[in-house]
Amino acid sequence: MSQAGPELTNPEARVLSAVDEGWVVDRLSQLIAIPSVDGTDAEVEVQHVLAGWLRELDCDVDVWQIDLDEAATAADAPGQEVDRIEAWGVVGTMPAAEAGRPALVLSGHTDVVPPGDLSLWDGDPFVPRLVDGAIHGRGACDMKAGVVASLAAVAALRTAGVRLVRPLAVHGVVGEEDGGLGAWAAIRRGHLGDLCVIPEPTAQAVVTAHAGALTFRLEVTGRAAHAAMRDRGVSAVELFAHVHARLQEFEAERQEGADPRFGEAPYPYGLSIGRLQAGDWASSVPDRLVADGRYGVRLGEPVAEARAALEVRLAGICEGHPWLAEHPVRLTWIGGSFASGQLPPGHPLLPAVRSAVADAGGGMPQERAVAAGTDLRQYAAAGVPTLHYGPGDLRLAHGPMEKVPVAEVVTAARAFALLAVRSCGVR
Repeated sequence: MSQAGPELTNPEARVLSAVDEGWVVDRLSQLIAIPSVDGTDAEVEVQHVLAGWLRELDCDVDVWQIDLDEAATAADAPGQEVDRIEAWGVVGTMPAAEAGRPALVLSGHTDVVPPGDLSLWDGDPFVPRLVDGAIHGRGACDMKAGVVASLAAVAALRTAGVRLVRPLAVHGVVGEEDGGLGAWAAIRRGHLGDLCVIPEPTAQAVVTAHAGALTFRLEVTGRAAHAAMRDRGVSAVELFAHVHARLQEFEAERQEGADPRFGEAPYPYGLSIGRLQAGDWASSVPDRLVADGRYGVRLGEPVAEARAALEVRLAGICEGHPWLAEHPVRLTWIGGSFASGQLPPGHPLLPAVRSAVADAGGGMPQERAVAAGTDLRQYAAAGVPTLHYGPGDLRLAHGPMEKVPVAEVVTAARAFALLAVRSCGVR
């Protein structure tokens, strides 16, 4: 005997059936085709496109130019890793029977990271391709699919003729990849809600916590010499190799006792070097090396404490080395600053989202935590209970195999439409 499906109210059943897969594919393809890499003109363009779509869906739309001077100096600003001439915020609010604070916010970022080595892609990363039920391209899962799923939920509510009691808001934000500029600006402008779901790619899980991430720079000083007599010099590269090995030991220590929601992730609080520059001539012993990296912040660990831990360990590494004791490595904190964040334990948003996903046909999702810094911590810090659920797999993000199954985008849209009905109420 087959198992009966979920018992749905009439409005719930109507919004589920109103999610349009063709609309999802079309809008996601259009978004991927906009190369909205952080700091480019296209990062501005994509926000205006999103604002236009929200207007088409009869939302009240707030579009504003973000004050970049303020963002560069405000004490609570999240930091940036790219230069921007301008940046825009977009918030669309679906009209409801009652005015006031939205009962639910769906917040998604429209910026993407650069595509990297183009030869590793099967095609142009900004020409979307539908292959075997999945859409390929930069930003497909991280996280334009989540943005489109949010829009598709609004479209389904509108098509089904469902009038909400309290407002539903969609936040379109920029700069998430390099710190969280857009979410910071939206919150600073007063755009909050009772609850928030960020549709980052969660591989069909619900993510209730994330580690933080800080960007740092190491400057290593050696002594130059002719490479034919390298013993007369002190190689900054070899010094860095020593420092890096000791930092890997430090990294291993910080993984101990990690939250079980991280599952089998080996480095929930990883320390990674992402960029190296050393020397200026092949036949010279390099006298300077600059390394930029990313450093994980433990759940619940204040950012200041995380910074101090690395500073103390690096000082100890230098003190124990004959050259570095006299020429210590310089550490500076640059770029993005992501604190950790999590949904308060026992909050009803978790079962509400899990039930919505299950009733939308996505099965009962597991609860997880992720090692990546996200905008969750900004909404949580503003007093808005927040979690992640969205289409795609984070393991494919930022790489040349980025894709998202269309079925997952549709399921997410259906789940968001159900959650809106249940959170905002219907009249």
